[in-house]
Amino acid sequence: MAYVDGFVIAVPKDKLDAYRAMSEKCRPIWKEFGALDYVECVGDDVPYGTLTSFPRAVQAKEDEVVVFAWITYPSKEVRDSCNKKVMEDPRLHGMDKDMPFDGKRMIYGGFKPFLGL
Repeated sequence: MAYVDGFVIAVPKDKLDAYRAMSEKCRPIWKEFGALDYVECVGDDVPYGTLTSFPRAVQAKEDEVVVFAWITYPSKEVRDSCNKKVMEDPRLHGMDKDMPFDGKRMIYGGFKPFLGL
């Protein structure tokens, strides 16, 4: 059964190009190790809600934009194997030293689809 990793982050607007470059480097590596798709979306219509919202969830500041992304896999087993290989891949070593966003405010998790995929 398919499996999905999802995440939401706040990216400083002046670092969005750097974030895009990082994503473009990561995408083919995830796909090489088994991901079916790797999608990143930049917020276009994500108002700051009174109680809940994407910007509120990641504590987005005025100079930040929300990025919503997901990676699909054929199964949780492939996802687990893929993520292990990605973390060990030398092409990504050192990338965490100069992240274009605050990883402490990242929301992420793995999901079992019950409709679609």
